[in-house]
Amino acid sequence: MRMSPKGNTESVGEMGQEFLQSSSKNSTPRWGQNHAGAQELASLYSTQKRIQEYVCVIIGAYLMLYVGAMLVVNFRSENWTVPLLAGFLGIIVADFFSGLVHWAADSYGSVTLPVLGKAFIRPFREHHIDPTAITRHDFIETNGDNFMIAVALLTPNALRFYLANTTSIEASYSIQSFFYLLAVFVTLTNQIHKWSHTYFGLPRWVTLLQDLHVILPRKHHRVHHVAPHETFFCITTGWLNYPMERYGFWTRLEDCIQFFTGIKPRVDDLKWAKKG
Repeated sequence: MRMSPKGNTESVGEMGQEFLQSSSKNSTPRWGQNHAGAQELASLYSTQKRIQEYVCVIIGAYLMLYVGAMLVVNFRSENWTVPLLAGFLGIIVADFFSGLVHWAADSYGSVTLPVLGKAFIRPFREHHIDPTAITRHDFIETNGDNFMIAVALLTPNALRFYLANTTSIEASYSIQSFFYLLAVFVTLTNQIHKWSHTYFGLPRWVTLLQDLHVILPRKHHRVHHVAPHETFFCITTGWLNYPMERYGFWTRLEDCIQFFTGIKPRVDDLKWAKKG
């Protein structure tokens, strides 16, 4: 079911209609923690996955502190605009890549894929049939994978600060600032996503940022959770969802993939929804 940025129903897609028809045939939960598919997916969260998340959080936090400290030490007052510009570009790029990863994992692949399936696609499948599961996840489970991306982004920065001379650091300060703030916003993305599903007990400063649409608002993200989950994929701020939908970015991309490969989007997602 395609939703407009204003939340109006424009049409019911083929897969969305199939989902609604299959859900209406029985009295079992269509979503939530009692949904059979959600329970099966939750059971696939493994000890190995937990260890990976812990390691990524520890290393990512260390790199964030180290690179952040180096940026402060090497800051020059005449370059005060650099962090502002780097921050703005960082949050835009983070929002885009949050949408790209979200769209790809929602639309393609399977939980049965070796390595990637249970570790990285499973949470996306669980989230659509039990959207509030994320609110029951602790800090490690919520943010571990995003810290892994931060590790990849910040390791080159850390090595440059450790190995390079002052002249080289000054020359690359702008790009270092960009990648650092990009890593920060990427790391925060799933926490922001979790807040968009949390309706009780949020700090006032979080709800204020949501209300001002500085971070992903709750009402805005609800558009994505209308089956078959084919719109509003960007989840850092959600700013890019409007132009992406205006120009049909994700739909055109899916059409190209289907034209060249024959692969339809969200087939595995629908399969798990039907397990209810």
